[in-house]
Amino acid sequence: MVQIIDIKPLPQYKLHVKYNDGVEGDIDLSGIVGKGVFEKFKDVSFFNNVRIGEFGAPTWDDELDIDPLNPYLIITGKTFEQFVSENKSKA
Repeated sequence: MVQIIDIKPLPQYKLHVKYNDGVEGDIDLSGIVGKGVFEKFKDVSFFNNVRIGEFGAPTWDDELDIDPLNPYLIITGKTFEQFVSENKSKA
């Protein structure tokens, strides 16, 4: 399974994410700022405190994280089904 090994906040609510399989790239989270639980992102200093959480997810506090697979799919342009199919043989 792919795991995040590095994450860095970038300007304009973007994150640079690097995975253990060499995949890395930027994702834009500006579209969710201020929506629901992501209201907290309006505080840029809060957003910039992103870290890799206990279970490998991009995490901001003990209550706010995102699925670590979502950035991977965005960066690679793969669907969930493609990811599962490609990784089935690696398990």
